[in-house]
Formats: sequence, structure tokens, C-alpha cells
Amino acid sequence: MVTTTLRALDREAATFSLKWAASLVQIAGYATTALGIAPLNIYLFLVGLIGWFAVGYLWKDRAIMLIHAVALAAMGAGLLSS
Repeated sequence: MVTTTLRALDREAATFSLKWAASLVQIAGYATTALGIAPLNIYLFLVGLIGWFAVGYLWKDRAIMLIHAVALAAMGAGLLSS
């Protein structure tokens, strides 16, 4: 029981860290977009989107996974077309 509780706490702490790291990376993506720093902005957005998709997976939240999968596909299509 203690081991299970510790694993749950470790997973929760890892998810918390991932959520905030992905958020900070996406904010950096917004900042680099505002400053006209391309293509770094796109790569930052991609990392943030992948991070948030992973958070959605860990939370088993399909809405978060869907919105970030669609955004990831749109960003990927944009990169491939340029």
C-alpha cells in the first residue's frame, strides 16, 4: 500500500512538473512569435503541445489530448508546407 501511494505521488509530481514546463515553453512560443523570432517560435509551440498532450494522456483527459493533437497536426502540416 505504501509503495502504491508513493508511486501515485511520484506520478502526480511528475505530471505537475510536466504541466508547468509545457506551459512555460508555450509561453516562450508566444513571446518569440510576438518578437518575430521564427522558426524558434514554431519549435517551442511543438514542444509545448507535445508536453500538454502527454499531460492529457496521464490525466486520461481526452479533451486535452484532442485539442493538442489537432494543434500538433496543424503545426506539423504548416511546417511541412513551408
